[in-house]
Amino acid sequence: MTKNFSQTAAFIWSVADLLRGDFKQSQYGRIILPFTLLRRLECVLADTKAAVVVESERIAEKGLPEEAQEKFIIRASKHAFYNTSPMDLSKMGQSDIKDNLNTYVQSFSKDAREIFEHFKFEEFVGQLADANLLYKVVQKFANTDLSPNAISNHEMGFVFEELIRRFAESSNETAGEHFTPRDIVRLTTSLVFMEDDDALTKDGIIRTIYDPTAGTGGFLSSGMEYVLELNPDAVMRTYGQELNPESYAICKADMLIKGQEVNNIKLGNTLSSDQLVAEKFDYMLSNPPFGVDWKKISGEINDEHTQKGFDGRFGAGLPRVSDGSLLFLMHLISKMRPIVSHGQGENEATDSSTQNSTNSNQGSRIGIILNGSPLFTGGAGSGESEIRRYILEADLLEAIIALPTDMFYNTGIATYVWVLSNKKADERRGKVQLIDGSNLYSKMRKSLGSKRNEMSEDDIKTITKSFGNFEVVDARVLDKPEEVKSNRGRQSANPKAEPAKTFASKIFATHEFGYRRITIERPLRLSAQLSNEAIDSLRYAPKPFDMVMPALYEAFGDNWTTDSESSSDNNNNYGDLSAVTLEARAMIKADFSELKESQVKDVLAAKLWQSQLALMNKAKALQAAIGTHQSDDFNEFDKVFKQALKDADVSLDTKEKKQLLDAITWKNPEAEPVIKKAVKVANPLYGAFSYKSSNSNQPAKVVEFQTDSDLRDYENVTLNPEVTTTELIESYFAREVQPHVPDAWINSDKTDAIDEEIGIVGFEIPFNRHFYVYEPPRPLAEIDADLDAVSTEIMQLLGEVHS
Repeated sequence: MTKNFSQTAAFIWSVADLLRGDFKQSQYGRIILPFTLLRRLECVLADTKAAVVVESERIAEKGLPEEAQEKFIIRASKHAFYNTSPMDLSKMGQSDIKDNLNTYVQSFSKDAREIFEHFKFEEFVGQLADANLLYKVVQKFANTDLSPNAISNHEMGFVFEELIRRFAESSNETAGEHFTPRDIVRLTTSLVFMEDDDALTKDGIIRTIYDPTAGTGGFLSSGMEYVLELNPDAVMRTYGQELNPESYAICKADMLIKGQEVNNIKLGNTLSSDQLVAEKFDYMLSNPPFGVDWKKISGEINDEHTQKGFDGRFGAGLPRVSDGSLLFLMHLISKMRPIVSHGQGENEATDSSTQNSTNSNQGSRIGIILNGSPLFTGGAGSGESEIRRYILEADLLEAIIALPTDMFYNTGIATYVWVLSNKKADERRGKVQLIDGSNLYSKMRKSLGSKRNEMSEDDIKTITKSFGNFEVVDARVLDKPEEVKSNRGRQSANPKAEPAKTFASKIFATHEFGYRRITIERPLRLSAQLSNEAIDSLRYAPKPFDMVMPALYEAFGDNWTTDSESSSDNNNNYGDLSAVTLEARAMIKADFSELKESQVKDVLAAKLWQSQLALMNKAKALQAAIGTHQSDDFNEFDKVFKQALKDADVSLDTKEKKQLLDAITWKNPEAEPVIKKAVKVANPLYGAFSYKSSNSNQPAKVVEFQTDSDLRDYENVTLNPEVTTTELIESYFAREVQPHVPDAWINSDKTDAIDEEIGIVGFEIPFNRHFYVYEPPRPLAEIDADLDAVSTEIMQLLGEVHS
């Protein structure tokens, strides 16, 4: 069978020899695939062709709508599709072949006709006609026997997949958009299906497969192929949705060839418009696009998240808009069949796709390929972390497998297969298996885009065996050839030994990926001094004017008065730039182009300058009352400051007071902590300290301090379900924080939104950290020898230049 379909596919692809020169290589598949489909469909329909033509003519006289006509004609066709034209490819003469072919295609039933529309078949037919190639191509396919007697549906599926693969390889610059490499498809399919004994053994078993990013249907085909190889009597029903019209057409054509119900393949964006909204599935396989943003559909996604919550697909949270991978994962989880009790009858299945299943509604399994970012991006409380939290706390994640790099056509980044299920085996409950398969690959003889590596059947078996056995495998050296190094350039005298290629598997409890992020606060410590320099700085407003005002004052402020005793007329002239507006504006535009026009107008107006002058003069009045000595106890200084405001009859609004205090205070680790308020009960772990100033004779009192945001820190405390949250964080704080910073405390206001306990729960899966193997650096003697050799070589080269 393998030889048969390979030879057939190679023969069909030889049409490319006709196209070469007139069409780009990336266009070959756009012509060959629809012609292959066209020929297969007419071969399948040949036996009932005459009856369909007669029935079509009879029905046409009745004037029925198209849907009604289809029902009658399908009965005559005995297939899920038909063609009402008496013509076929062998009957098309050379004259008017373009119009005849287009008419022939338009005579297909709606589903089949739609496929050709998405292939843009009519457009390519026109291009073939213009190149005088249409007749030759039609004759080539007319003489190709694709009848069911010559090649079965199952074999025809292989032929079409081989053509799709050739198409993907011929246009590998975009292959990754619609084609997942077969080795990755095979691995993922094996992991998802391997534990379903019923599907692999029982007669007449019915299973549904779904791919929300169907592409050309590789995962759907592989799922069917995997099950039917082991159980030919199983019934597989495929469902999918695809955004790209061309990929959708290929997928739909592939499913039509394999006898699937093509109405189950939908066109559109799965995230913003789920067209299989009421369906649940047994198996789900997906390779969503890596790192693609969802900004264009953020309105629909946000609305579903906020309005439906967990009744929709995205209740757990939303990832950052720059990467929608986790949205696809949540979409798949929403499609899982619920687990029902064994006492529930099979006739109580929730949707039509399971009515004949002998094991209906018994959960689902998911295999999805993701890049590295969903493992760890986003801190505690972020959308990504909350999604991981939901998956792990619901115990849906079975395993994550690290794949080799350079496995995909359009990217060389690290990728991972996530396997999820809501019907875990007993030994897997509450646990997650991590498998490092990153070294299970062989180099390809010829790269295809970014795909340089491939996994053999033995590599796939190594992973599936470890997964199936649910076993811990300590790092085991693989029998893999060493990488071939380039011999270009100067070679090291002591080349670094390449690390051994290993395979490993580890098993973790789900809570081991969780942590509680606690906020650690420290007190604000301020010193204060009404120095002349601090007061002079009040001449200028804070950001965004803190740079432009000094420059303007230096350039144009020589004659402005700053004397607080000056007459009001002179003070009103302070900051008047009207005489030099053009020069001042030119300087601003040249040196401070970041300022907006409204800000330029403000800084050129005298009002801003005069208000700053008034603040500076108020500060001078306070300086006269307080003096210029430095205070390292802001609590005492604040009392003196408030009294001085009364004594000097100075009033400050909120904005003025903030700018003044910012100017005369600075953080000083040697200063006393700033008191926020007095409290009744001491609890130093949570910021209630018994405090007595070193400069005061007053007795100690219990207070809370102002926090210093610059000293704020966060600690991630690993979850431990065996102890309470209070015990967990307090013991950690006493052990890891308090000995190093005695004045720190836990911020008890930062609580988790779900369990409302102190600290925010986060989840991450640091895959590489768990498999990291320390490699000691080379001995210093070897490094010195290399440096000496390089230095000697450089000196020789310099000597040659000078000579």
